[in-house]
Amino acid sequence: MREHFEDLLDRKGDYWKMIPTNERVVYSVDKEISDKEDVKIITVSKHHKNWKQIFEYPNIEELNLDQPSQEQIQLISELNSIKRLRITSFRTKDIEFMKNFVNLEELALEYVSGFTDLSPLQHLAKLKCLHLENLRSISDFDGLSGIKKLKFLHIEGTLDWKQPINNFSFLAGLPDLEFFSLGLINCKSDFPAFLPVLELKKLQYIRIGMATLETPEFAFLETALPSVKKGFQKGFSWPLYTNIDYTDQGYVTLLGKGQGRVKVNKPGASAKLEAFVKQYEEYKQAAIEIISNYHKD
Repeated sequence: MREHFEDLLDRKGDYWKMIPTNERVVYSVDKEISDKEDVKIITVSKHHKNWKQIFEYPNIEELNLDQPSQEQIQLISELNSIKRLRITSFRTKDIEFMKNFVNLEELALEYVSGFTDLSPLQHLAKLKCLHLENLRSISDFDGLSGIKKLKFLHIEGTLDWKQPINNFSFLAGLPDLEFFSLGLINCKSDFPAFLPVLELKKLQYIRIGMATLETPEFAFLETALPSVKKGFQKGFSWPLYTNIDYTDQGYVTLLGKGQGRVKVNKPGASAKLEAFVKQYEEYKQAAIEIISNYHKD
């Protein structure tokens, strides 16, 4: 299980202005601040006794809620002028309170559980960046569909619990999406799960780890998005097999969930790799037919 202080926001581009997780304590509401008009970033926790002083700060742009109380969540929703919000470690039956943050541009929900409906986020007309990490009660992400200005979306699970995603139909309702990222997820949909990416005309980069999806899904994405940067790290595409075995035992890891690895100096290794490459080409040919039929419809 990831520690809450680990920051997973991708800061290589210009999408996120939100401060890193490990800097939150610097902006703690319990610290004495003399000039209230200068306060633009604040961190609130259920452990802070004098947290209500945040309503004395007229120019808050970013709010970090670290293990907030129910009372804090309800009252803080009145701060509808904020542009950036991070909520970490909170349990709630719904997120209806999110509707009030009409000026929100960046949102990170980390270890927020108990709710099953993401549709209140559709009311955030200015939302551009969304980070969803370890939402234990969520598997249906259709509530994201309709966030018209969303440019960046990341969905993440944990090492001990992969975030389930029923399907990816919601992608078709995100017309401005430029950056789509998945980490430690469990795709519950049958192939081709990523057919909705054909509606993403502005997509520039898709980041997914080599063992996240079944191999045919990678072949489909490669075929469907020829001009989009793809891979797990910027500047790298998905290799069919790669040496990521740092023990230097001569293994290569194959692309796709459950594909495992091959020891290259073992008899028959070359034939196995050649067969894998051939199979991948067949997956790509199948993808071409699926895409062609989609466009005919």
